[in-house]
Amino acid sequence: MFDSLDHDLKATVVTWEARPGGWQTLQFDFGTWDDSALPGLVEWSGAPACVAQINDSDVALVTGLDVTGRRWQAWLNPDVAARLRAEEPEDLEDQLLWLDTPEFHDAVGHQRAEIEAEIPADAEGAVAWAATAGLPVAPPPPVRVEELLRSHESSVEDLFSTLLDKLGFPPAADLSPAPCEAKDRQTG
Repeated sequence: MFDSLDHDLKATVVTWEARPGGWQTLQFDFGTWDDSALPGLVEWSGAPACVAQINDSDVALVTGLDVTGRRWQAWLNPDVAARLRAEEPEDLEDQLLWLDTPEFHDAVGHQRAEIEAEIPADAEGAVAWAATAGLPVAPPPPVRVEELLRSHESSVEDLFSTLLDKLGFPPAADLSPAPCEAKDRQTG
């Protein structure tokens, strides 16, 4: 699956969390992997997959895809996501000045309301996605996932791991990053 990555790029891939049952979480450098690669990964693995695009450990957009092609997305740390999604005026000269205006706070409030309104559907999508994984534990009711999607925990990496736990994936065996052990990987 990762054959299309050049050797230097493969060297940056680390196994982040291994979970019983063959489930893996890999960590890529920013911009190396995104949700456009999910269909290929799902086809290759025959299993649902997701990607969390993480920005400075503060916010993440998680996208999942199951084997039927059903897709879901959810933000982790919605307050930061709302600030990122707030549209800047076209004639903006100084971003720092914009951040201290009532217009910025109104724009953030509007984005936060949009994200909040999407959380129930996002949670339902995540639960439906996890149900297709054939896990030994049934996913929780969406309301339990909604709580996590509303969380303000500072580390979205921890939130992402907790989301997978909450969805019924087996607990991670090791939380420390280690070099990726891919079959086709060559070491120098």
